[in-house]
Amino acid sequence: MANPLFQALGGGQMPGPMGKFQNMVQQFQQFKQSFQGDPKAEVEKLVQSGRISQQQLNQMQQLAVQFRQLLQ
Repeated sequence: MANPLFQALGGGQMPGPMGKFQNMVQQFQQFKQSFQGDPKAEVEKLVQSGRISQQQLNQMQQLAVQFRQLLQ
């Protein structure tokens, strides 16, 4: 059963940019739990099909490193 005071205070959701970041982390965790398959193979398919460019992949890899540092 949920704590009514906790729910009244927003259920732990922070306001503003930190709340958005918290929500993004939660969505990523849900995605991570539901993902099936080999992530590297899926990314390679995206590059080979032209849905993303090598430059976009490189940028995302750089962002992933920064994101990982934030979560540690």
